[in-house]
Amino acid sequence: MLRSLFYFILISFVLGCKTSYLTKPFDYSELPNKPYYEKKESWAVIPGAYPDELKAFENLNNNEDVDVFYIYPTIFTNPKLSDWNANIFNNKIRKDILSTAIKYQASCFSSVGNLYVPFYRQSHYRSFIDLTKNPDNYKSWEIAYKDIEDAFVYYLNNYNDGKPIIIASHSQGSLLARRILKKFFDGKPLQNRLIAAYIPGIKILKEDFTEIKLMTNPEQFGGFVSWNTYKRNKLPKNYDLWYKGGVTSNPISWDSQKKIDNEFHLGLLYYDNKIYPKSLKIELIDGMVWTTIPKVPNRLLIILASFLTKKGKDFHFADINLFWEDIKQNSIVRINKWKEINQIK
Repeated sequence: MLRSLFYFILISFVLGCKTSYLTKPFDYSELPNKPYYEKKESWAVIPGAYPDELKAFENLNNNEDVDVFYIYPTIFTNPKLSDWNANIFNNKIRKDILSTAIKYQASCFSSVGNLYVPFYRQSHYRSFIDLTKNPDNYKSWEIAYKDIEDAFVYYLNNYNDGKPIIIASHSQGSLLARRILKKFFDGKPLQNRLIAAYIPGIKILKEDFTEIKLMTNPEQFGGFVSWNTYKRNKLPKNYDLWYKGGVTSNPISWDSQKKIDNEFHLGLLYYDNKIYPKSLKIELIDGMVWTTIPKVPNRLLIILASFLTKKGKDFHFADINLFWEDIKQNSIVRINKWKEINQIK
């Protein structure tokens, strides 16, 4: 994932071209077939049928009494496709989801609890680029959300069986997770079973929820954490709109510390399936986590990309796998604390 992205960055710089996206008016009659979550083919990951992409991370799950519901980020990005929503029955789209988001993000939860990941007709990337109030964007987003809501309701009614829940997501997935948390957890009885919500990759405000609180202690449960990652001492062009004022959790210490040295970093997941601990330092600013360039193989390629292009400074794509082991271990800490307080062995 990291390697392919940096090659893309370098190629884009050499070609000097700006990506343009095909588009067309939204038409409900052209939507791809909807998923039916009573069928296993509508799930990217479900206990008892984990895909091969998780085999490298497979180890004993000591928390079979805990569920993780994960919503993946925007994978539907092909500029040559004018479709508004992804066809989850398209083999390439399914493969892309499994080989990127499932392998590099959802994998950190695969041994934490029972992992559930629904395929959904996510919105095309271009719907988030157009900042005009195009009603077609909202129509597309509603299709994506309705799929996730259907999946979550089916999961609750058929799989959960009263177990505590971790909600995990990234980017577009976090936009949808925020709505799921608002509708099903915030001030509702189900909030008592919420261990944690890890929802990075978008601007989240404390005020987005009424009863679900920002967690500022690594042992807290029942609340949420969120962050956005960028190269240290740099700001994106859209910083004021997309980042400033947003919640910025510390994805290493999980407390109020503003700076963390690399010795406390538990580890990132790299494209070679290896975990690299103590590989980066971070600093928290308003709405953003600044990170150093990770100390990993081919680091010079990353440094070069960060100098040559704006994309090379943006670590949005790696919001989770930069802190892969940190998230995994912290989720276990929160699970254990939830069980202790609720007197569950």
